Amino acid sequence: MPDTTSRPDSPLHRAARLSLSLAALFAAIPGKLSALETMASSDPFDTRAITPPRPALTLSGPDSADLPCRALPADAAYGVLEVIDLALCKNPTTREVWSIARVQAAQVGVAQSEFLPTLDGRLATSRVTIDSRSANQRSAALTLSWLLVDFGARSANLEVARQLLSAASATLDSTVQSVFLGALQSYYNTQAARAAVTAAGESEKASRESLSAAEVRYRVGTGTPADRLQAQTAWSQATLTRIRAEGVLRNAYGRLAKVMGLDANQALRLDEIPAAVPDASFDRDVAELIAEARRQRPEMKAAEAELLAAQAGVDYARASGLPTISLSAGPQWQDLGGLSTNGNAVGLTLSLPLFSGFNTTYNVRAAQARSDVQAARLDSTSQQVALDVWEAYQSLTTASQTIRTTADLLASAKQSERVALGRYKAGVGNILDVLNAQSALASARLQRIQAMLDWRVSRAALARAVGVLDGSLLLSVDATWKAGKP
Repeated sequence: MPDTTSRPDSPLHRAARLSLSLAALFAAIPGKLSALETMASSDPFDTRAITPPRPALTLSGPDSADLPCRALPADAAYGVLEVIDLALCKNPTTREVWSIARVQAAQVGVAQSEFLPTLDGRLATSRVTIDSRSANQRSAALTLSWLLVDFGARSANLEVARQLLSAASATLDSTVQSVFLGALQSYYNTQAARAAVTAAGESEKASRESLSAAEVRYRVGTGTPADRLQAQTAWSQATLTRIRAEGVLRNAYGRLAKVMGLDANQALRLDEIPAAVPDASFDRDVAELIAEARRQRPEMKAAEAELLAAQAGVDYARASGLPTISLSAGPQWQDLGGLSTNGNAVGLTLSLPLFSGFNTTYNVRAAQARSDVQAARLDSTSQQVALDVWEAYQSLTTASQTIRTTADLLASAKQSERVALGRYKAGVGNILDVLNAQSALASARLQRIQAMLDWRVSRAALARAVGVLDGSLLLSVDATWKAGKP
């Protein structure tokens, strides 16, 4: 019997040639995929240009500088700018919302891709057996598909993606301002705790001086044991207050380190902060501030964008039930048992959705209802913005008045304490007057510290309520303080 396996057209040789062809095809696939990956990484729709930047503190003006977004050396002192910059860079909440905005930017690219044609390749091989006769069947096709007309469905979907990106960007801005305000509050709370420790130390020193005066009068016979015991009690109480204030300060440092993305046991040094000098940057009619807030607040921009996205969703739902026209074209090749055929096809396809079980009807109704939901949320957000501005404005007004009053209170308390102590040392006063005056002075110091803290936080809260909380506010505070120095 002749050896048919050595013939060039034998089944074994044909199978070998087919295996080599498939091997060459599969070997070329990784290179093609690499080229496609390179094309994908090139961002053909330039979505990076519409992607919000990574959250960080931005400054403008003559004092502006690029902040490092990393912890300072161990011997460096943190100012409010460095604290807030670290908080914005390292806070998990800002990173999460920024990632969501990047997702929405990519979705804009997905929506834009629907306007371009698609190109699909198909290769197939099989072994066909009919009536005990077998043959190899191979085929290849390249198909171009292009949706030409869809009566606005793709445009509506692109508008939805763009508005959702706008909403995500506004939500990112809102989150950044909230983290900004939280870091600012933590920084000023820590500074207030530092000032409270200093004030407690001054009160302890004054109480020790009163105790010394009581002991001197007791030794010379002009004082009583009761005076000395009362002075001793007041000094011990002042010492206890100072110890507690130091504990509060250590906890405040830990909370500030956490806000900055550092470990709670991280040693921190803070700059000295200038005295609060009330300015008139927000001294305007509250109605004007509310109007500005409705233009500036990121929450308003997010709600407006979500409403526009919902309205575009209604158009998309309507267009989804309309006819479409598509173009398809491409070459085809087929080989069956050594017989090869080649062909090309070009055609238009008209799709007519005649009946979908009322799916389109209810999709449109659902989209309209979602639009009504977003309209109601926009109205609610607008009212909340007005309330936020009103409350923050009143708090700042109160804080501005309080900071001026506490300055007078502290000055009079210091004078009263000096007079009472001087009278007691001269032998014409009593210890109760001295202790009462020192207690009033300690209270005045704490009220002064709290007033300064309230003013700074209230000013930042009003800026947040209006939607203009950024680094320029901090620079303007520093400039106001420098201008007010003698």
